[in-house]
This record gives sequence, structure tokens and C-alpha cells, in this order.
Amino acid sequence: MGVAGSGKTTIGRRLAAGLGWDFADADEFHPPANVAKMSAGIPLDDTDRAPWLVAIRAYLDRQHAAGRNAVVTCSALKERYRAVLLGGPGRVKLVYLKGTAEVLWPRISGRQGHFMKPAMLESQLAELEEPADALVIDIAPPPEQIIAVLRRAVTP
Repeated sequence: MGVAGSGKTTIGRRLAAGLGWDFADADEFHPPANVAKMSAGIPLDDTDRAPWLVAIRAYLDRQHAAGRNAVVTCSALKERYRAVLLGGPGRVKLVYLKGTAEVLWPRISGRQGHFMKPAMLESQLAELEEPADALVIDIAPPPEQIIAVLRRAVTP
């Protein structure tokens, strides 16, 4: 989890590939209306996010039922969103990719063709409720270092 530009997709894809796990990016679960709204630079509200969170949770439930591990990226900005996503204790390990606006801004403003507009970073940072129960990872180091820490945290 983390705000836009925190490296969720980059780190998540590489971690999943290295572990031989499935990967899903929460962006894939947005209904078209959400994508259109964000593409227009309009932040989503809780009503917009509700079906998105349910779709991600359904994916997690299917993975669990099939006995498959997965890395799933999601901003999960608020505690109530995480409550929908995480389900029962122990099923999902929450990782918070944490960074400052100074680190995040150049990353998000350098993106090409993504529906999440750089100006929306401010609204995400304002909405962010940092989790009390997550593995917190600083996003400043290179991805390889972050992935090494995560591998140790998720494998016995």
C-alpha cells in the first residue's frame, strides 16, 4: 500500500516474480467511471472506491480459496479501506511503502500515459491514514534493496 508514486507496481511485480507468486495491481480493478474521473484530475470519493475495494477483496478471496499466494498493490489510504481488503487476521500481510512528498513528486510527475494525475498526489497525502499494523518500508532506497527486505519479511 501507499500513495501514487510510492513504487507499488514496480516493487510488487518484481517481488511477485521473484517469489513465483501471482501479481495484481489495484488499478486493474477500477470500474471505467473511476478511471475517467481520475483521468480528468478529479479525486475519487468513498462512494467511487466502494466497488473497487470489493473487487480487490473478491480477488484476494479467490486466491486464498485456491491456495495461491499473490502480491496485490493498492493505495489503501484509509483504515476502513484496509478493513475491507484484509479480511481475517493472518491472511494478508500489509506492507506500507512510505515516502515524502519530495521523493514522490518527481516520480509521479515523470509518468507518461497514466490516469493518475500528478496534482492528485496532494489529495492522496491528505487522505492517507498511516497504518499501525503494517511493515513500513522507506521508498528512498533502490527497488532491489526494498525487495530484499520484503522477501525476508514474507518468506520463512
